[in-house]
Amino acid sequence: MKIYRSLDDFPPINRPVVTIGTFDGVHLGHQKILKRISRIARNTGGETVLITFWPHPRMILFPEEHGVRLLNTFEEKARLLASFGIDHLLSIPFTRAFSEMPSEDFIHSILVEKIQTRILVIGYDHRFGKDRKGSFAHLKARQQQYQFELEEIPREDIDNVGISSTKIRKALEAGDIATANEFLGRAYTLEGTVVEGDKIGRTIGFPTANIGVTEPDKLIPMDGAYIVQVRLGTKQLGGILNIGKRPTVSGLMKNIEVNILGFEGTIYGENLEVAFLEFLRPEKKFGNLEGLKEQLEKDRERARAFFGMDKLKPNDK
Repeated sequence: MKIYRSLDDFPPINRPVVTIGTFDGVHLGHQKILKRISRIARNTGGETVLITFWPHPRMILFPEEHGVRLLNTFEEKARLLASFGIDHLLSIPFTRAFSEMPSEDFIHSILVEKIQTRILVIGYDHRFGKDRKGSFAHLKARQQQYQFELEEIPREDIDNVGISSTKIRKALEAGDIATANEFLGRAYTLEGTVVEGDKIGRTIGFPTANIGVTEPDKLIPMDGAYIVQVRLGTKQLGGILNIGKRPTVSGLMKNIEVNILGFEGTIYGENLEVAFLEFLRPEKKFGNLEGLKEQLEKDRERARAFFGMDKLKPNDK
C-alpha cells in the first residue's frame, strides 16, 4: 500500500475505486466497506483509494472535549488498511481551514479533478464538507455531472452490524475487553518502548516490563489487570498487564507494566506490543506487598490456564 500525506503527492492511478472516512479502529463495520471496494476494484481492473484525515476531525472541531482518544495511531491504522487490500491511502491534513471547504468544492477539486474517481463507495449516512452538508443524496442528484459511479453501503448492513468507534471506546474505558474485541474483529493492542521502572515487582517475584506509550492520543483501557498476548520481536508470549497508579506502593503516576509469563531477561529499549485478551480485575489497594503478591499469584494462575500452560520454564514460548 502506498501512503500519501498530502494531495500534492497523489499521482494519477488506474480506475480509482474510492471511499472516505476516519476509519478509527478499522472495526467490523469499516471492514464491510473495505471488502466491498476491494471486490469492485478486482472486478473492474481498478485500484482502491481510501481518503482519510489526520488528526481526527473532532480534535480540531471540538477541542473543548480535551481530545478524542483514538483506537489506532496513524501507523496502526495504515497497517490494518493494508491488510484489507487498500492500494492507496491518502491522508489529508485536517485543519480549521480545511473544515470550511464546502462539500461541492471537496467533490469537484478532490474527488473529480485530483483523484479522478471512477467509483465512490460510502457508508450509510456518511457526511462530508463544511457543516457536513455533503451527503449521498447530494452526490446522487449530481452523479452525471461528476461522471463517477456511486454506491452506498445499505442502511440495513450498517444497522445489522451495530458497531461504531464510539461504542468500542466506551467498552475499553469500562474494561469490557470482550465487547471491544468482538466489535473490532481482533484483539485491541497497545504498543510502546520498554522503559526503566522502580523494580518493585522483581522483589516479590513478579518482574515487569514498563511500557512507554509515545502516542498521547492513543486510548488506554480502564485501570486494572488484564491477560495479554505480548509481541517481542518475532516472539509471541503470554502475560499479565496492569494499568494504574499502583496504590499499594503509593504510586503517583499511571503505569502500564506487563509480567511476561516464563520470560527472563533485560529488554529496556525494546518495542513491545500487547494485545488485550481478557479483563481480570479492577485496580485495588492491598494492605501490604504480601497481599499484592497473593493476588498476583492468582492472576498468574488464571493467565496460565488461559494459555493452556502448566509449569513454565524460563524463556518458554
